[in-house]
Amino acid sequence: MLNVLRPVVTRVLTPLGRALASRGVSPDVITAIGALGVVASALVFYPAGHLFAGSLVITFFVLADLLDGVLARLTGKPSTWGAFLDSTLDRLGDAAIFSGLILYFVLKDEPEIVLAAVALFCLAAGALVSYAKARAEGLGMEANVGIAERGERIAVILVAAGLSGLGVPYILAAGLWLLAAASGVTVVQRMVHVYRQAVVR
Repeated sequence: MLNVLRPVVTRVLTPLGRALASRGVSPDVITAIGALGVVASALVFYPAGHLFAGSLVITFFVLADLLDGVLARLTGKPSTWGAFLDSTLDRLGDAAIFSGLILYFVLKDEPEIVLAAVALFCLAAGALVSYAKARAEGLGMEANVGIAERGERIAVILVAAGLSGLGVPYILAAGLWLLAAASGVTVVQRMVHVYRQAVVR
């Protein structure tokens, strides 16, 4: 769903990409900076309870996930290694975001264990969503289906956490439960999709 916004964001980031390309900045450097920024922000801001500030800073670094692609196209240096690095560090960033929220729930004066467990489920289900697609492609099939791809998952959790940090009640819990359900459905959708391809073969 959020893929429709990608061309717009790409156009916005293109001037910055040109400036970086003119200075010889590698797309891999942008990928690494973005991932490290997400990890550090999530593990510093969220456990401390700074949900709004954390979500803003994480969003800034998440944009590097698009900027590295823009830079790679402008420099004519898209590579298999770059794609692998980007996907691998995406998983690291996702893990940091949900780990930060889990720590936030556990470290509160009155720990919210249920929500910590839901966040843990979201982390595991999100990893399964990505793994199902990667494994299918490794077997010569595709699994690019589902209602909760990575972009949607990250958008939901960042918006929910950010609004919660602004004092909107129950929004973070609602976002986590919604995300848990959507991620679980997406895992099943991808499994069914791959099964149908395998049976046809």
